[in-house]
Amino acid sequence: MKNPDIPGVVLPSASPLLSRSGWAAFLLALIAVCILAPVMNLVFPSDSPFHMSDYAVALVGKIMCYAICALAMDLVWGIAGVLSLGHGLFFALGGYVMGMYLMRQIGRDGNYHSDLPDFMVFLDWKVLPWHWALSDSFIATIILVIAVPGMLAFLFGFFAFRSRIKGVYFSIITQAMTFAAMLLFFRNETGFGGNNGFTDFKRLLGMPIATQPMRMTLFVLTGLVLLGFFLLARWLVSTKFGRVLQAIRDAESRVMFCGYPTLSYKLAIWTLSAMMCGVAGALYVPQVGIINPSEMSPANSIEIAIWTAVGGRGTLIGPIAGAFAVNGAKSWLTVVAPSIWLYFLGLLFVIVTLYMPGGIAGLLRKFSGGRQ
Repeated sequence: MKNPDIPGVVLPSASPLLSRSGWAAFLLALIAVCILAPVMNLVFPSDSPFHMSDYAVALVGKIMCYAICALAMDLVWGIAGVLSLGHGLFFALGGYVMGMYLMRQIGRDGNYHSDLPDFMVFLDWKVLPWHWALSDSFIATIILVIAVPGMLAFLFGFFAFRSRIKGVYFSIITQAMTFAAMLLFFRNETGFGGNNGFTDFKRLLGMPIATQPMRMTLFVLTGLVLLGFFLLARWLVSTKFGRVLQAIRDAESRVMFCGYPTLSYKLAIWTLSAMMCGVAGALYVPQVGIINPSEMSPANSIEIAIWTAVGGRGTLIGPIAGAFAVNGAKSWLTVVAPSIWLYFLGLLFVIVTLYMPGGIAGLLRKFSGGRQ
């Protein structure tokens, strides 16, 4: 493809969104999420070897939410080179917004048979706080799930990037932001349930939330969102916007000298990444049935970075695989050998850093002869 601005200069042609094998794998994932899993869970009886248990549905659904966070982290860290240790905050904020709606859906079916959530009645609150004003509207909830993490990320990122904070210093202040928010949400007077958070959900859109069809609906929706975000990320990386982000990652000063507003590029991908985590949190809460301030723990944000590193940052598909691999191992080890889980996680991160810098995706590429 010729550059119209510079005669004689030939630019590389745009790469396809996915290769033929990539589209085949995407289609298989789509079939597994939309057809195979529902049939195995809803059609096959529980004594069938092909039956997918409700526990497996909840576990895979939860891991798919984590995979969305890992994909969001890869956009901002693997593609743009900005390591965040605060993405757990955006995940939790999306979860809290959805949790507020689910608490309002309980209505008078709570222990105190009040229009207020049980924890507010227990604390002798008489009216809902101002920030609960739109919590009874599903449409407003969907908007706020995206807007609240997005606005916080935009404001934080604007001042941080404008101040040229980068590298380990940026990572530290994102971790500090997450820790400060966790301490804030632990306080009862904030109106977010204190250390217990929100739980005992009963309905979603007026329908019982604990039924098998509803759980499968949430599972399918989570899978579709994950696949949709993956295609969005692939498209972004293949555009000029994505190429500029990769150039910023490799040599930000040179990109600035070329006249590109690096602050705007980093702020855009940082904000988008936060909104993706907010959506993941909103999908996570109705599936696990609880949200509390521990989701904002700095350790959770570090785990997101570990999933990305283990899978292979900068590859998009790698972090998704990393989220499944690490959390699958976690679910197994916490049952078989719960005392060694954290040691295993630390050892895994050390091994990946020293011997597998490309992560799972890099290892697979090596064995496949370098093919993407």
